[in-house]
Amino acid sequence: MRDIDDLVIKAQWDNSILEDFIKQNEFYILKCASKTTHRYISKSDDEWSIALMAFHQAILDYSIDRGSFYPFSELVIKRRLYDYLKGQGRYAHEISVDPYVFDTDSEEDTEDVSIKIATAEQVSKSDSGDIKLEIEAVNQQFALYGFSFFDLATCSPKAKKTKVSCAKAVNYILQNPIMITNMQDSKQLPIKIIEKNVGIPRKILDRHRKYIIAAVEILSGEYPKLSEYLRYIREVMM
Repeated sequence: MRDIDDLVIKAQWDNSILEDFIKQNEFYILKCASKTTHRYISKSDDEWSIALMAFHQAILDYSIDRGSFYPFSELVIKRRLYDYLKGQGRYAHEISVDPYVFDTDSEEDTEDVSIKIATAEQVSKSDSGDIKLEIEAVNQQFALYGFSFFDLATCSPKAKKTKVSCAKAVNYILQNPIMITNMQDSKQLPIKIIEKNVGIPRKILDRHRKYIIAAVEILSGEYPKLSEYLRYIREVMM
């Protein structure tokens, strides 16, 4: 996959590579368009032109710290198509994802938790606009690490002290881009480095590994809606 990512970087500076890469990915672009619109899309449809332009823009905007190129490009295509469909009067209703997925509270009872998880799951399965597209895209990233978006409901920190510790770990990684790249390449959280430089106990880092990785991926990627539910992390000073 890194070979593709490097090729995309080269395509930004070489038009011949750019044109060849786009041509080689025409089927992929059509597949993304069909998946987003829930119908067969051909090159005679307006959605093809929109998806094609979005893919081209994704190439120009891509950088290695955004993760793998294909999940990033799919998100860009989906957003452009969603804006188009929204302008056509489709996908008009947008459901907001419940922040519980990211931000738990130790005082909540089991019934409330179950309801909130069910709400978030419904969002991911419905045509709910940008938030749905972001969940789908980030889920592809999480899968590379061996977990899913809804695993966050059980591994998010509950106690305030633990939340602050996790936030400090996330901020430390975000402030060191090379660590983001290394994490994405190895698919491992750099626990030893964080423990040594931030002073967070290994036990906390091990227990909340998925949450920390998820927060880094969301805050360092193109997920503005999901990032809103993690804005408290940016407020925690190192």
